[in-house]
Amino acid sequence: MRLLQAVRKQPVDRTPVWFMRQAGRYMPEYRELRKKHQILDVCMTPELAAEVTLQPIRRFPELDAAILFSDILVLVRPMGIQVEFIKGEGPSISNPVMSEADVDKLKVPDLDKELKPVYDAIRILKKELKVPLLGFAGAPFTLASYLIEGGPSEGFAKTKAMMKTPAWPKLMDKLAAAVTGHLRLQAAAGVDAVQLFDSWIGHVTPDEYRLHAQMWSAMILRAQRVPTIHFGTKTAPLLELMRDAGGTVMGVDFRIPLDEAWKRLGDVAVQGNLDPAALLLPKAECLKAVDDVLKRAAGRKGHIFNLGHGITPETPMENVEAVIQHVHARTAK
Repeated sequence: MRLLQAVRKQPVDRTPVWFMRQAGRYMPEYRELRKKHQILDVCMTPELAAEVTLQPIRRFPELDAAILFSDILVLVRPMGIQVEFIKGEGPSISNPVMSEADVDKLKVPDLDKELKPVYDAIRILKKELKVPLLGFAGAPFTLASYLIEGGPSEGFAKTKAMMKTPAWPKLMDKLAAAVTGHLRLQAAAGVDAVQLFDSWIGHVTPDEYRLHAQMWSAMILRAQRVPTIHFGTKTAPLLELMRDAGGTVMGVDFRIPLDEAWKRLGDVAVQGNLDPAALLLPKAECLKAVDDVLKRAAGRKGHIFNLGHGITPETPMENVEAVIQHVHARTAK
């Protein structure tokens, strides 16, 4: 399977392609399903999670990987966090973590039992798929920021304040242990690789990352028994530190040219990094942007073509298909 060959930096017949959020709101079949089901209900119903995971694979059979449909916040619910998704606003947490006492109250989850539907969805998918299946989880900093802020945030002021207190390492220890277990159980259920999403890590300085995030991400990545992809956004100042934390593949967001990022990262596999906004352009302009990424990758072993973040809801389906076909055609050996 060419994606797993690229992960290992082995020769491939063409560059593998998949997209973050490839199952989602830009697809009419997904929107139809969501009219009947809330997002967390989809995540926690194995047959529905499997169906949504398969939708883009059916629509775009040339995709080189499927990624499990889930959400990074399913993991915090068994820890005692009350999460709901507000339409147009995203996740909202009604009992945010505001003190060391709140950290102490967080439960050690029985993942095998409480997230069994997630692992059951993986088992269903492994019977259906002919391409690798990717699992994922949120990194401790990103999960902590949701728990502390109560939802999405602009400046992460509350998170940065707690980072400097004794509550922070206790919180990160609990989250890292849960993430480690969640990813390992996904692998045991059958995923071929896992991605660690540190969606909000780009809001910290290199020193803050080194002191308050790196060791916990490293703990998770080094405990995995399948290949790992390590991804964050706004991470140009942190690339070397994130590489040192670990990851078989380093995901690169769209805010730094791929060749510049790869030069700094050194001899590792790299995933990325088309700007998701390029998918909204007229087809010819979109494919020019794709060519720029491929030119910067320069045919090196270990490139996985992806976006520098997730597909947006407004993305035309025909552009997704055109990009997949164009990458494969341009890189065919």
